[in-house]
Amino acid sequence: MSEQTDRPDEQSPAGERRNGEESPLAGIFGLLLDVGVPITCYYVLSKGVGLSVMASLAWSSVMPAVRTSWSIFVRHSTNRFALAVLVVTLVGLVLSLWTGDARLMLAKDSGATAALSIVVLVSTLRGTPLMSAALRPWLVRGDAERGSAWGRLSASSDRFKTAERRYSVVWGLALLTECVLRVIGAYTLPVDFMVWFGTVILGVCVAVAVAVSGPLATKPMEKMITAEAGARAAEAGARRR
Repeated sequence: MSEQTDRPDEQSPAGERRNGEESPLAGIFGLLLDVGVPITCYYVLSKGVGLSVMASLAWSSVMPAVRTSWSIFVRHSTNRFALAVLVVTLVGLVLSLWTGDARLMLAKDSGATAALSIVVLVSTLRGTPLMSAALRPWLVRGDAERGSAWGRLSASSDRFKTAERRYSVVWGLALLTECVLRVIGAYTLPVDFMVWFGTVILGVCVAVAVAVSGPLATKPMEKMITAEAGARAAEAGARRR
């Protein structure tokens, strides 16, 4: 009985490490793979091996598609975004190969970002902001008390829920902007240049999202979690006395 009471965070739907949930470090490693490996593959295949631009772009798209397929079909991940990314990647790859358009091949990379931005914004409108799942591990930091505080605040605090929505809106708009800029770049800039510059665009949009979401959402949420966890700890201490 006491064991269940002491560790509610692992049992609740709002728990930090539910089955199949990725840690923040795993997510970052996956992002590095999806960004770094395709760029390296493209330049090795096009400049080193001498493959055509289309062939190099096509082969460099294989790693993200394989990694996402592994997550869905082998690890049985229920990540809706992973499925959307896989569908967009495969459709874009087929269309690019069919038309023989290298610029379309580059533009297809923005499809994953567009899918994520739409899912994030729609989830916010529905009252279930998707980016909360990505933010939660960073603010909870593996602490059961902070995890429980998040769950209580997310269920009952209007101020906390507003901050959650703000966080998702900021990231949804940032990713949508990245998508638009990447498509414009794909059709106006040289292909060789855009292969790596697309990552710069993504990096800038992510940096802006982090900077804007900090004062609007992240910092207020962290303060509320700390205060709530502290108040519950003080109550528990008073009861023991």
